[in-house]
Amino acid sequence: MKRALCLWLPVVLWAAVIFALSSIPSLNSGLGVWDLILRKLAHVGEYALLSALLLRALARPWPALAIAVTYAASDELHQHFVRGRTGAPRDVAIDAAGALIGLIAFPYARRRSKKSAVAEAD
Repeated sequence: MKRALCLWLPVVLWAAVIFALSSIPSLNSGLGVWDLILRKLAHVGEYALLSALLLRALARPWPALAIAVTYAASDELHQHFVRGRTGAPRDVAIDAAGALIGLIAFPYARRRSKKSAVAEAD
């Protein structure tokens, strides 16, 4: 039970953070094109972390990707009902790209972390 909590609590908390950010009526910073770029990069980062956490919990990449993309689609649907926000299929695609990045980066980061821990132990 404790192991399941350690694996799934970060997933649930991060999904809640994404939901909370999606509930904010307007995130426009007034930076023009930079605002758009920064918001799309935030989408990539949010979903890269979500998919990495899902991969950590599930230990299987395809289900982790499927859950992350499904959550992205549900998040865009949620934004459709938030005043000042819109849900966009292109954002689901951006989120899916972020999820793929997370799935690729997580195993690499985990291997580097293990190598670093072994080197410190020596």
